[in-house]
Amino acid sequence: MRILHTSDWHLGASDGNRSLKQDQLFFLEEIYRVVGQENIDTIIIAGDVFDRAITSAEAIAIYDDAMTHLCLEMGKEVIIVAGNHDSAERLASCSGLLDKAGLHIVGAITKTPSIVSYDDVDIYMLPWFSEDKVKSVYPEYIDDIHSLSDAYKVVCDKCRDTFAEGKKHIAVSHAFITGSELSISDRAAELAVVGLAAQVSADVFEGFDYVALGHIHKPQNVRANIRYSGTPMPYSFGKEETQEKSVTIIDTVDMTQKIIPIKLLHKRTTIEDTWENVTNAVYPEDVKCGYVRVRIIDEFVGIEKMSLLQTIFENMLEVSGTSLTDENAAITMSMSEFREIENDPVQIFKAFYKECFNAEPDEHFVGLFLESIDDVNSAQNGGN
Repeated sequence: MRILHTSDWHLGASDGNRSLKQDQLFFLEEIYRVVGQENIDTIIIAGDVFDRAITSAEAIAIYDDAMTHLCLEMGKEVIIVAGNHDSAERLASCSGLLDKAGLHIVGAITKTPSIVSYDDVDIYMLPWFSEDKVKSVYPEYIDDIHSLSDAYKVVCDKCRDTFAEGKKHIAVSHAFITGSELSISDRAAELAVVGLAAQVSADVFEGFDYVALGHIHKPQNVRANIRYSGTPMPYSFGKEETQEKSVTIIDTVDMTQKIIPIKLLHKRTTIEDTWENVTNAVYPEDVKCGYVRVRIIDEFVGIEKMSLLQTIFENMLEVSGTSLTDENAAITMSMSEFREIENDPVQIFKAFYKECFNAEPDEHFVGLFLESIDDVNSAQNGGN
């Protein structure tokens, strides 16, 4: 059979106040295309279906439509494990009923391994879990568990005890494997770098023919048979700008891996240069229409310059420029912050005052500004 491995959809995610709904609908269409073209039988989603445990009605609607399309309209099976961003209980609700529709979901580990069995392969479902969770499920092993790797070994040992001879064995897990390369959007995983408590050794998965991982956003193989599929779209600037987003296809006949690139609705680009160079350069269409972070290295970027940059980069998300008082310091503003100012005359005045005098206007000056607005409005109304 042919299995598509994906993860970390993060439905409901946004960038500041900008919704990423259209980007997510776009990558879903890409996944449907690959499922059809590659004759996929089963789709694995290795955690973080949602971006928040308490997610929006819009994100739930996107998820419902995706599962309906894959399971009912395309006739495929879907295997999902909960990630650290998901609400395990919500995601796995009605799981017994959904099994009959070909949607297999596990939110939490249980005493007996959760397995989806096919003719030639057994797929073991290992959702995100903690050391304490394993101790509560397997109290008889408390004295053997001193780390998260120990906890994973206990869980994986229970899986290995049930290995069927003559079959392939695949683990689906949402975990931070030691040695994985992170991106800026790997929020939770970054914290684990400080201490190794949340990291797991790849050795715990010994014996599995393939390990379908989620949690880290960069597509990468930890070992030849242990792979992160990565996110199907970039969620941050920096390293993710150069990553080719993809899904991984596993053929259980010979356990070969095939990487299929996923097209993006919006490319991410950081542009860092002088004001003159940035505003006079000719940019390719995918940069002008993509998500852009602009860093001006030689000038302060005020409201007027922000407005001009917006005419060049229609989906600009962030701008930074030098400080008025310290050329070595950068002042950064997101476009959501800019739009809030843009629609508030008082905030525009305060920003303009600070640009000119490097200080906040006191109540007296704000009052004079408001009086001026009233005078202008009165004059206009009188003219009508």
